[in-house]
Amino acid sequence: MKLLEERILKDGDVLGENILKVDSFLTHQVDFELMQEIGKVFADKYKEAGITKVVTIEASGIAPAVYAAQALGVPMIFAKKAKNITMTEGILTAEVYSFTKQVTSQVSIVSRFLSNDDTVLIIDDFLANGQAAKGLLEIIGQAGAKVAGIGIVIEKSFQDGRDLLEKTGVPVTSLARIKAFENGRVVFAEADA
Repeated sequence: MKLLEERILKDGDVLGENILKVDSFLTHQVDFELMQEIGKVFADKYKEAGITKVVTIEASGIAPAVYAAQALGVPMIFAKKAKNITMTEGILTAEVYSFTKQVTSQVSIVSRFLSNDDTVLIIDDFLANGQAAKGLLEIIGQAGAKVAGIGIVIEKSFQDGRDLLEKTGVPVTSLARIKAFENGRVVFAEADA
């Protein structure tokens, strides 16, 4: 997605050898116009897949996921990283390791929001090692729902996440694919959409 790549080049900050900071438009402050466009691209890609729910993990996946859900006309569900006192029964859970935070969290979704009648589109902000999407695949599988695809806003293609997810047989669509960071600059690979 050219618009996203341009925004990454303009406002993204490369930190070290494998971190891209995009807090000015995605991971802290949200550019809703860009997120709307991202949502439309994902919706267009999966419009014939019979999507009934869009699923993500809090927090940075919520903005692109909600706009994808809006464009598809379906609900969006986000997996919570911390169980609260209102989540008392029928909880679907998986452990997810965060590459950025270097911690493992148990993420959960209330089971009544997903069923074996659902066809799900997973949306996430980043794909690095694939652990977030893998955890969501596990939760969605516990519900008996089908996953039509995984939509990624920014993929770090030099890490192994895509390989991990492609082995599941679920299509992966990344709007910006980073081949490398060279001399503090982003080098893109060809995006999927």
